[in-house]
Amino acid sequence: MNTPVSAPPPAASDLQPAPPRPTGLGMGAVRLRVRDAARSVAFYTQTIGLGLLQRGTDGIVRLGVGQRVIVELEEAREARPRPRGSAGLFHVAILVPDRPALAVVLRRLIAQGIRLGASDHIVSEALYLDDPDGNGIEIYRDRPAASWKWAGGTVEMATNGLDLRDVLADLPAGAPAEQPMPAGTRVGHVHLQVGDLAIARRFYVDTLGLDVTTDRYPGALFVSADGYHHHLGLNVWQSRGAGAASADSIGLVHFELLLPDAAAVEALRARLTAAGESVVPVEGGFAVADPWGIRLHVLAEG
Repeated sequence: MNTPVSAPPPAASDLQPAPPRPTGLGMGAVRLRVRDAARSVAFYTQTIGLGLLQRGTDGIVRLGVGQRVIVELEEAREARPRPRGSAGLFHVAILVPDRPALAVVLRRLIAQGIRLGASDHIVSEALYLDDPDGNGIEIYRDRPAASWKWAGGTVEMATNGLDLRDVLADLPAGAPAEQPMPAGTRVGHVHLQVGDLAIARRFYVDTLGLDVTTDRYPGALFVSADGYHHHLGLNVWQSRGAGAASADSIGLVHFELLLPDAAAVEALRARLTAAGESVVPVEGGFAVADPWGIRLHVLAEG
């Protein structure tokens, strides 16, 4: 009787260390395709409170705070609405530095009669609205990270009602109605509609290397780096089984992930390439697309 022979264990030299997960990650600018750039500039400056930073020779309008670009606008007069239920942007979330800054925004939105939603997420307080093209916007402030409750590697989050009168009670005395967003305002996270959470998890967690921070919401997954409550939200609430939106649709063109330096960008490029993803060079880093064609630009900060 022949005794089966087991394959020898791999040599130590054959065991490759797992590619490192990204650290020091932040969110950069979000580029949106809109039908009327002038209309959108008026909205993002007068309603949201961003400053007009640049009308680029590339046709891109850049808005933000100080020197930080938060939203980029790409005008496409013939762009069509993104098909209902397709993958793409759920909202871009603009993070203000504190509750008084959120109160200033809230007062401006109320004064302009903007239809809005509001939620207390335990880790944050958030206002929700749409831009003139229907792109979702969240404006929020974080509660101190020391107050976030973690258990088993996930953070407690919820969607509770937000007391708007209580927020307005923190309005700074004498703050002008037209006060723009303050220094420190930035993109805090981006929330996407995807077609399948298991596929999204394989790409954003297993391949890209982000950490799951909560999967307690039915139909949603939240992921981040460095212990933030989430840099990306992913949901199938209106898009289960969805495919990519057409390239000429209104909505998200791409969003930026910022890493501390060129070495960190190269490490993430190597991680993605090792996983079989196609990466394309762009100025300052590279671009990669998720399974629904949603483009991420990974760049070195500064």
